[in-house]
Amino acid sequence: MTNAPAAGQALAVLGLLSRHTEPLPAATIAARLGIARSSTYHLLAVLQDHGFVVHLPEERRYGLGVAAFELGSAYSRQAPLQRLARPLLTRLVDETHHNAHVAVLHGSDVLYVVEERAPRRPSLVTDVGVRLPAQLTASGLAMLATLPAAQVRALYPSRDAFVRRHDAGPTSLTQLRSVLTRVRERGYAVEEGTVTPGLSSVAAAVLDRSGHPVASFAVTFEGDRVDDDERRRLAGAVQLAAGALSRRLSGGR
Repeated sequence: MTNAPAAGQALAVLGLLSRHTEPLPAATIAARLGIARSSTYHLLAVLQDHGFVVHLPEERRYGLGVAAFELGSAYSRQAPLQRLARPLLTRLVDETHHNAHVAVLHGSDVLYVVEERAPRRPSLVTDVGVRLPAQLTASGLAMLATLPAAQVRALYPSRDAFVRRHDAGPTSLTQLRSVLTRVRERGYAVEEGTVTPGLSSVAAAVLDRSGHPVASFAVTFEGDRVDDDERRRLAGAVQLAAGALSRRLSGGR
């Protein structure tokens, strides 16, 4: 940011707008980012000229423009997350000899985006493109545990938000918070048969530079065939994979 402060500030504006569901006043943007109001208006004008920001004059607010949407669509087409994750996932399967996958959080669901099967392991319901309730999966719990409490509360506003499978899983925000506290204490999430009876998973979250969860790595195994020592080994393996992808997404190795 020292070599190109204006570029860094423009990206900060876009990042701030992307994290809010509603457009923001220029004064709020300036205050949140610590930028002078005059500089903020100049940045917004430049971004507006290029289609990345739209001005809503009646509301006196600024929101993301069509160019930002096009940029996000290009990101989806290029699938950099999947490309960066796949070699790490292959290594994880080779090291653990169990099925593994990468998932992302979509509202209160998880969406499975990359998967690799180990030889002679049970088939799974977590195929690429499948969605499952986040609070029932190790992948979802790992990501939910890194979110602010207010965001978790917004995702689960009532008991009706808690979908269940096989009569298992948390049924209230209080129960979910207790589970997420244990996830944060361990550093990884555990799921025991809530998705498929007899199968268990361990998962760890992949974080971006700001600490926001962008994905999770998980390994799934037959619960009655894996002892506590092996579970800890598997948990350590998914944590290493998640950490490696976090570094790759942040420009590291």
